[in-house]
Amino acid sequence: MYKLRTSKSIFKRFKFKSKNKILRRMAGHSHLLQKKSSKRKQKLRKILNLKKTDISNLKFKVPYVY
Repeated sequence: MYKLRTSKSIFKRFKFKSKNKILRRMAGHSHLLQKKSSKRKQKLRKILNLKKTDISNLKFKVPYVY
């Protein structure tokens, strides 16, 4: 059986802590920040846990890390 390749784009976007804990950043905090309110930008700074349904989708893309 051949070796599965790790998707490098996914590997860079997430931080893998443990089996059930993968961290992600909020979307929309990279550009066009002038028209967003400071309260909205403050909420976009958060780092969140990935949902369990999304974790199951990542298992195939990052096989040896997770």
